[in-house]
Amino acid sequence: MIDEKLQPILSTVLHRNAGEAEFHQAVREVLESLGRVIARHPEYADEALIERICEPERQIIFRVPWIDDNDQVQINRGFRVQFNSALGPYKGGVRFHPSVNIGIVKFLGFEQIFKNALSGLPIGGGKGGSDFDPKGRSDREIMRFCQSFMVELHRHIGEYVDVPAGDIGVGAREIGYMFGMYKRLNNRFEAGVLTGKGLVYGGSRARKEATGFGTVYFVRSMLENMGTDFEDKRCVVSGSGNVAIYAMQKINAFGGKVVACSDSGGVIIDEDGIDLDLVREIKEERRGRISEYAEAKGAGCTYKHGGNIWDVPCDLAFPCATQNELDGRDAKALIKNGVTVVAEGANMPCTPEAVKQFQAAGVRFAPGKAANAGGVATSALEMQQNASRDSWSFEKTEERLAEIMGNIHDSCVQTADEYGAPDDYVLGANIAGFLRVADAMRAMGVI
Repeated sequence: MIDEKLQPILSTVLHRNAGEAEFHQAVREVLESLGRVIARHPEYADEALIERICEPERQIIFRVPWIDDNDQVQINRGFRVQFNSALGPYKGGVRFHPSVNIGIVKFLGFEQIFKNALSGLPIGGGKGGSDFDPKGRSDREIMRFCQSFMVELHRHIGEYVDVPAGDIGVGAREIGYMFGMYKRLNNRFEAGVLTGKGLVYGGSRARKEATGFGTVYFVRSMLENMGTDFEDKRCVVSGSGNVAIYAMQKINAFGGKVVACSDSGGVIIDEDGIDLDLVREIKEERRGRISEYAEAKGAGCTYKHGGNIWDVPCDLAFPCATQNELDGRDAKALIKNGVTVVAEGANMPCTPEAVKQFQAAGVRFAPGKAANAGGVATSALEMQQNASRDSWSFEKTEERLAEIMGNIHDSCVQTADEYGAPDDYVLGANIAGFLRVADAMRAMGVI
């Protein structure tokens, strides 16, 4: 329940941002945690501080015209929401997917504020994207779209202003095309303006792996806190993109066994353990569908077209696909089948109903703003390397990633304990992130 002092803030958000369901959901989830803060520290309710956090500093919407391979002009819509810069330049990914709209981008940007704060690094929160769909498009079409997108976006970004990165539909290829156009438009090599770059022009080792690896490092800390580890734990990971692939890799390294993964077409179940090399070949080289796994593997695995991965029994569940993919019905199935930990590798993949069911059943639940912060944390490490004209080894970068994820875990646990809610990672993450941002905003006055 939301504290009565915070209810007017939510009402204003709902009224001012009509129809933006995901953004409403993200704001409500944070406000539900802040009643305890306001009761103990009423000064955080002064000077419309929370209202200011809920209102983006800047919202940019623009037209993206481009020409496809049939010489037809296509029009998409681009977005950048620069949400909060109290801790540093806006930082957050760019998503290319047909579902992208201003409400989606605002929800992602709002989450990014607290995620970035939890990392302990000097970065603010922002997010961007377009309703462009890269699936089925040629490399030339994707290049032309990215270049047109950057023709407008370049006016609003910079290494001390706003530093975009990749997200769904935006990988190293897309970042390269955008960086090239930014460099041409600005006539300078500003390496720190984008992260997720290729290694040959300023990228960071371990950046590609960071979100998936970081989620698993966070769960390792959770399991240690529970007096156990990954050894022989049965795991399911939704999705089969970048986050899911590297989450599976690190689960395997820690002794867990991944028995199922998915894509938008269906679910693959392999009781011998998912063959990660085959998944990589299908998804990263062929850019194919997960159904091809069953065709290649043959006997011993099952493909369920349109199947539900959360019906697969497991000890640990990793939703790593997209927002609101795991609902109340899925939570019931996981609880019935004995799940002990659920960790969000994607951004807000669990509905509020699912989260409440996990918490009521005693399942340890790690929200995305804490569990998947490894990606943006390593992006900030890439910025650090760019600023110092340095390039770290994979081992050094992963060591820093592991340290950051351990610190985020401990901060969540300590804050939850301090505010009377032991093992509530949602409350711990929300309050710890909020306090860091709020203290910076209070120090700077009403701006």
